[in-house]
Amino acid sequence: MSEVHTVIEDEFPHRARARAALDTDLYSITAEEYSLGRSDVQVVAEILEAGGRLVQYRAKEKNASDKYRECQEIRRLTREACATFIVNDHPDLALMVEADGVHLGQEDYPIEAVRQLVGKEMIIGISTHSPLQAEDAIRRGADYIGVGPLFRTTTKKNVCEPVGLDYLDYAVSRVSIPFVALGGIKVHNVSEVRRHGARCIALVTEIVGASDIRRTISEILAALKEGEAEAK
Repeated sequence: MSEVHTVIEDEFPHRARARAALDTDLYSITAEEYSLGRSDVQVVAEILEAGGRLVQYRAKEKNASDKYRECQEIRRLTREACATFIVNDHPDLALMVEADGVHLGQEDYPIEAVRQLVGKEMIIGISTHSPLQAEDAIRRGADYIGVGPLFRTTTKKNVCEPVGLDYLDYAVSRVSIPFVALGGIKVHNVSEVRRHGARCIALVTEIVGASDIRRTISEILAALKEGEAEAK
């Protein structure tokens, strides 16, 4: 299997950008309905001030003009902070605001069609819920994958049942491209996710719903260090 992965890696050299982008502890995702009255732009600004270097804009219910306006401002903020900016679901929006990447779900546009639209430079990520989906994403050219949901989550509508830590163990040992662990991850269980080998970990409500985002991110990073130490 490692030989197959080597060939695929050579066929998609732009994966190096994803590898660099996901070489960070936290993958923050916006969710304005949980943000205590703050806008997505305000929350992203606080995340960046706290040291976050990877942000995904996810806004399911807003109209196109509001999404465009917010993404323009978030693109400006992330550029100033030298942070990576990913847009969820909408490759056209990602192109218009010059985002670094787009993240797709299993029922979104095909990776191949999105690659034709966005070109070779933009990062393309896709959510996966099983080893079969992971291998399919790698073969079809995804630059990184989401691995989860590890735990039960209510942040997204129509989300699948938790896949558990067994799938994370598979990803750590068998997935050759970068991946982000996600789904139901909180301060109280993030160290366990790190102990299982996840490098980049996504949290949503735990960050955007915090009254003090900087303090919460500090707590998360401390828990990650604890998990990493226990794994050694």
